[in-house]
Amino acid sequence: MRTIKFPCRGLNYSLCLLTIAVSILLIITASRFNIPKVTSSSSSSSSVTVNKLQNFNSKRVISKGKGYPPVLAYWICGTKGESKKMMRLLKAIYHPRNRYLLQLDDSSSDSERLDLAQAVQSFKLFEAFGNVDVIGKSYAINRMGSSGLSAILHAAALLLKLNADWDWFITLSASDYPLMTQDDILHAFTFLPKDLNFIHFTNKTIRKEQRDLNQIVVDPSLYYETSTPLFFAVESRDPPDTFNIFGGSPWVVFTRAFMDYCVSGWDNLPRKLLMFFTNMVYPIESYFHTLLCNSIDFHNTSIDNFLMFSLWDTDPSESQFLDLSHYDSLLESGAAFARPFAHNDLVLDKIDDLILNTCPSYSGVVSGQWCSSKPDTNDKNTNSNDTIIDSSSSSSETQDLMLFSANIDAVKPGPYGIKLKTLLSEVVRRDYSTSHVKNFE
Repeated sequence: MRTIKFPCRGLNYSLCLLTIAVSILLIITASRFNIPKVTSSSSSSSSVTVNKLQNFNSKRVISKGKGYPPVLAYWICGTKGESKKMMRLLKAIYHPRNRYLLQLDDSSSDSERLDLAQAVQSFKLFEAFGNVDVIGKSYAINRMGSSGLSAILHAAALLLKLNADWDWFITLSASDYPLMTQDDILHAFTFLPKDLNFIHFTNKTIRKEQRDLNQIVVDPSLYYETSTPLFFAVESRDPPDTFNIFGGSPWVVFTRAFMDYCVSGWDNLPRKLLMFFTNMVYPIESYFHTLLCNSIDFHNTSIDNFLMFSLWDTDPSESQFLDLSHYDSLLESGAAFARPFAHNDLVLDKIDDLILNTCPSYSGVVSGQWCSSKPDTNDKNTNSNDTIIDSSSSSSETQDLMLFSANIDAVKPGPYGIKLKTLLSEVVRRDYSTSHVKNFE
């Protein structure tokens, strides 16, 4: 066999090796440009670039299919001074099956975002299951403008990129709190069709009387580093004639397929509506509603029930919070979540004690059947070898035991979960075939 040798007379080998090393470094650097700035529970800094698609966590092997609980993807957004509220909410809704993305807006400092990321990273459960991520570098978000809508779409895109094994996307703020455990919610959603989108429609939104739908506005937060008030133009525009406008609550529960459609949009409707609502005040109260009801593929998948008890639906005063006087109303509502709550209000402690059964030794995490903390000897699905967690154990010991006994496919509902399942079944039977929605006048 004839061998062809590369002519290298006079070649500087040190320079050659240096050139090759620099080329490899440039290729690696360029390949990282398309990865989002996300801090995960397994990273070491709030600005670390993470490609979670390359990671595999042996503890989080999820069984999917008929009879198994779904996977919920939560986006929790907060502002300056709300990192502790976000951590309390995260622990109250935590389950190893789910995915969680936390974000602090531009009004928070770099140190506050770093503290939040480190708090997530240092919590053994979150680190072990690797299903909690924090956006390391934030940006301006004005919830009155299109920058608020952009933030929701960004969160959905990140969750789809990080791991697209989830079934429903749920938006929460730091002022929200659950009224039942994740075992309850997962149980209620287990038996539902996976193509249902829960969204509350109304003819009268909270601020409808304070604005003109046809007025043109500009959200400077889209192009400024800090949140900036909206600019209201003197001119107005005619209402559209190619689609009908719908509206309602901004708090939603959407399917992965619908969020993928919002982000990727295989037809032009999502982008066309996005351009229209960019210049409209409070687009988060109309964009998704309008897209859902005008889409050929999704208009028959809407359920007019958003599972959120909101005090602002009856009183738009933004200075009012839920407190102990509302406790009975919260229980009677049958909702899965409620808002808004003040930080560490006494009503939250009552919900923790009487509804969520939060144990101090769990460091605020609401236990469930997945950690076998309270095995039922009459339950055929409970193994006699399941570990019983002693409430007197230290926080670190408790988390070790929860990891050791974790069965993330197991859920066991309480009375609130059974009630929610019944409520959702009735709503689906009533609305699913007809998909009742109301025009946004």
